[in-house]
Amino acid sequence: MKKFFFVFIILTIAGHFSLNAQSVRLQGSLGEMIAGPAKPADRSKWLDTLKQWRINEKKKLNYNDREYRRPEFNWVKTSFIYAQMMAHERYFYDPVTNKYTVDRYLNDLKRRYGGLDAVLIWPTYPNIGVDNRNQFDLVADMPGGKTALKQMIRDFHKRGVRVFFPIMIWDKGTRKISSPMAKALMAEMKELGADGMNGDTMEGVTKDFMDAYIEQGYPVALQPEVNIKDLKMVEWNRLSWGYYFPDWDVLKFNYSPGVSLYKWLEPRHQVDITDRWAVNKTGDLQYAFFNGVGYNAWENIWGIWNQVPGRYAEAIRRIRMIYRQFPDVWSSAEWEPHYPVVQQGVFASKFPGKGQTVYTFVNRDSTQKTGLQMEIPYKKGVKYYDLWNGAVLKPKKAKDIISLSFNMEGNGYGAVLELKDAKQEKDLLPFLVKMHNRAKVPLNSLPANSQTIQQQIIPIAKTKAVQTAPEGMIAVPAIANYHFETNGVMIEGDNLPNEVGVQYTWETHPQRAHSKTMPVVGFYIDRYPVTNRQFKQFMLATNYQPKDKHNFLKDWENGAYPAGWDKKPVTWVSIEDARAYAAWAGKRLPHEWEWQYAAQGSDGRLYPWGKNRDTTLIPPADTTRAMREPANVDAYPKGASLFGVMDLTGNVWQWTDEYVDEHTRSAILKGGSYYHAQTSGWYFPQAQELNKYAKYLLMSPGMDRSANIGFRCVVDRN
Repeated sequence: MKKFFFVFIILTIAGHFSLNAQSVRLQGSLGEMIAGPAKPADRSKWLDTLKQWRINEKKKLNYNDREYRRPEFNWVKTSFIYAQMMAHERYFYDPVTNKYTVDRYLNDLKRRYGGLDAVLIWPTYPNIGVDNRNQFDLVADMPGGKTALKQMIRDFHKRGVRVFFPIMIWDKGTRKISSPMAKALMAEMKELGADGMNGDTMEGVTKDFMDAYIEQGYPVALQPEVNIKDLKMVEWNRLSWGYYFPDWDVLKFNYSPGVSLYKWLEPRHQVDITDRWAVNKTGDLQYAFFNGVGYNAWENIWGIWNQVPGRYAEAIRRIRMIYRQFPDVWSSAEWEPHYPVVQQGVFASKFPGKGQTVYTFVNRDSTQKTGLQMEIPYKKGVKYYDLWNGAVLKPKKAKDIISLSFNMEGNGYGAVLELKDAKQEKDLLPFLVKMHNRAKVPLNSLPANSQTIQQQIIPIAKTKAVQTAPEGMIAVPAIANYHFETNGVMIEGDNLPNEVGVQYTWETHPQRAHSKTMPVVGFYIDRYPVTNRQFKQFMLATNYQPKDKHNFLKDWENGAYPAGWDKKPVTWVSIEDARAYAAWAGKRLPHEWEWQYAAQGSDGRLYPWGKNRDTTLIPPADTTRAMREPANVDAYPKGASLFGVMDLTGNVWQWTDEYVDEHTRSAILKGGSYYHAQTSGWYFPQAQELNKYAKYLLMSPGMDRSANIGFRCVVDRN
């Protein structure tokens, strides 16, 4: 789910959005919203036009609501609060016990904002493309394999949470699969027992996915990331994301809320409003509540933490409480947006249900709105309740009109229940008590600022210091003023500059770019990356067997590497495996700045051999889907650094430091690689220049091991 570089436009509905009588303005960065009436007096004509447009559009589309009538999809209409979550989230998986910790993850969210109805588990981007493992391989590589995944999904289901996985429709440059992607993914979801799929970058999940789940008899809820370009696709896309960005003034419509186009066309369609980089969630949550749709509470963004601040977390909790108390009204075919209100800056929607109607209100002004809010026709035997504040309302009647008064905070919310069925009142009272107690704390009294999460580097213990270079190692002299400059190649994250990268010990927060003049103590470094032959010696000497054996030395067979691979760098080793080898050899992994200094020297060069790129000094790029083996470590002697260190860039990535925060572990990879996945700019980016680094998310040794990551070691010197 990566943000495109959107062109922000306001359009007049044309083509399949055109109307006979008058046009309805389509708004939003992706044209997902219909503008409200230009002024309150136009509301009746505006609503009639919208209703007629819906009739005409469905007729033109020959609209079929079969997928909305499937009982297997009944859960979708009550899936209100949703979260995209990295599989690498530390609250979700514990690599020490090798267990998924679903309860820990959900309990944290329940404590902070009331809980989830659905979760999108993301095991692919940004690591996909570091080697040729495809989206299916990365799901299968999750800890415990598919057996553990099935149990993990059952654990979510026990808590009433539905589980989604991504469709990487652009994944056409890694290992090729033998069957069409749609059929393969739907079969995988059936095997796992998952509930839905999110189409990354897709402008509507295409019909072949629906055909595939119908063929296998296992309906999977489909949800595209981007706008549904062809409204016919709404028939089988039961959900969608709402990229509304309502607080961006360039759109010129943020004051009067837009109406969800897809929900208006099909009221049973569920939208999850999404703006992952936003810190202020007011606009997104108000648009959700106004439209009676869901919200994507996305906090772990590719390992970058953007926690929902307390003010918005509490708003999510209260909105969800109201949604869940009246689960059926939000998909009502009779809902009416921009219902008439009294006060300027307040906007309302009406959601009729059986024996009850809920009105939602949003205050788009920063000032509190008190007193009279709405006037509606009198109905005998009807009672009214202030749901947001948990109180019984006492309407004032004048002729055939009643007036309802209540208070809303600045930039706040309101909700009124119109109850016709007295039998429902008994179940309502406990809910009103809960809302009343929560309303004692004003939202605006809660913090609205994000807190930068702190990272720590995993310490690397010094080795026994020696005076002469061990066999196969190069002496790197001490330097008093090494200018260490490095930049992360992560594709996204600049929206949160204090969170995007890593945090060195001398920095106050994580960041992408780093620069420090620093002393570096002399050390010895392996001339070459550790080879298969050397790792085999370690295996014979120690009988090393990792606790998590998945993918360990995957390209070996029966404990032996392939013939002729003696001098090739060992791969399919986790950072833990590399540390185990280093400890056996009396060595350690290098810090990033040590690796870079050994490769760069003191003159700031971009490559070990100098300033300019020279592809003859590194292995040729592999752009195939099959992925060949790496080159021998001594195959390109002219690519050596000033100190004589070899095979530093363009063969396989090399492990250095590990960083950890409360939610994510990551490793710094240096040197880039020979494998370059093609067909998409979203694959793991290269960093063959010495002043660049890649941030590789860590989950478990079996998941982390790669055909394209090796390592070299250092020894401390006297």
